[in-house]
Amino acid sequence: MIDALGQAEAAVAACFDTPTWAVGEHDLVAALDATHRLEQRLAAVKLTLVRELDGRGTATTQGASSTAVWLRDRLRLGVGAARRLVELAATLDTAPPGVRDALAGGVVDVEQVRVIAATVETVHTAAGTEAADKAVGVLVDWAAQFDATLLRRLGTRILDHVAPDVAQAAAEAALRAQESRAARDRHITISEQTDGRLRLAGILDTEAAAALRAAIDPLTTPTGPDDSRTPGQRRHDALADVCRLALRTGELPENGGDLAQVVVTTGYDELTRQLGTAVLDAGRHLSAEAVRRLACDAAILPAVLGSTGQPLDIGRQRRLITGPLRRALVLRDRGCAFPGCDRPPRWCDAHHIQHWADGGDTSLDNAVLLCGHHHRHVHHGDWDVRLGGDGHPEFIPPAWLDPEQLPRRNHYHRRN
Repeated sequence: MIDALGQAEAAVAACFDTPTWAVGEHDLVAALDATHRLEQRLAAVKLTLVRELDGRGTATTQGASSTAVWLRDRLRLGVGAARRLVELAATLDTAPPGVRDALAGGVVDVEQVRVIAATVETVHTAAGTEAADKAVGVLVDWAAQFDATLLRRLGTRILDHVAPDVAQAAAEAALRAQESRAARDRHITISEQTDGRLRLAGILDTEAAAALRAAIDPLTTPTGPDDSRTPGQRRHDALADVCRLALRTGELPENGGDLAQVVVTTGYDELTRQLGTAVLDAGRHLSAEAVRRLACDAAILPAVLGSTGQPLDIGRQRRLITGPLRRALVLRDRGCAFPGCDRPPRWCDAHHIQHWADGGDTSLDNAVLLCGHHHRHVHHGDWDVRLGGDGHPEFIPPAWLDPEQLPRRNHYHRRN
């Protein structure tokens, strides 16, 4: 074996030294196919060697705690890759001969072998040895056409081909098992970063995943040619819009006796002059500009604090743009009024054209509907908003975008 592998290594080295620029395209493609087959055959040899060494206990004899640890050091592999190598070697050792022959013949690759072996085991459990043997042939044929991912997907219906009499019952059992795993594994982890941001990670079950996609997918499309957000940023903003919509409904359960709400504390001078910062109830800080944006469509609760921060007087809440006034705003704007945006009214905030802290009143003539993205865009950008002669909002672009600064309107909602 050593001599044969040495000769193969020498032949491969000679191929590496061959200048590819002198080889015709047809021969290059043929060489690529041959290289891939050789790679799979070498993988089969490697797995056979790993399995034999593992069975002999070579790793522990040489002082390692396991074969995976020994392979990590010997072959300079990551520990995860070393473990997978040992596991796959064991899988191949117990796999049907047809699977081993397919890998040794270069017909399938290592990942396809993993899929085939797992699928055949499932078939054997559900329908017995004869069906499992049939499944090997079918899966190997499919492996010549499809990669491991698609092969795994096709494998879920393998019983339809090799044991149709038990396929329906097995499919139902598999679905129940899948739903059980999904229910067991579902979770969301929220990790607070040092700067107040949150990192989200988790796994949603099928129903929750469908609900999430249905809620945020319509909000993740670009809002127009000026939307430079990445897909990840659009998904972030869509999730924030969904949360704001839920808070706006007033149907969330109470939290400590209060309706679900975001509490922001700031001083009047800081708010009106856009100086300093504001504080969330969780202790994190926001800029005064961010608070001005939030205050556009929020309940304002004035509070007088003493010099040491103790509350001396708490005023009554005053809604800025709600009820009949918001309904009138919806009838006028019919959705986000920013040019080119198709967001419906339920995803929109009511924005004061002249901010209330700057003396702007709460009226239809001083309000415009903006989706979350364009609300931020208007607050942080150089766009000006005004009502035209017909009482409908129009937007003045910044000079760097349009030197003539011609007013723009949203014609999408007008068509509806």
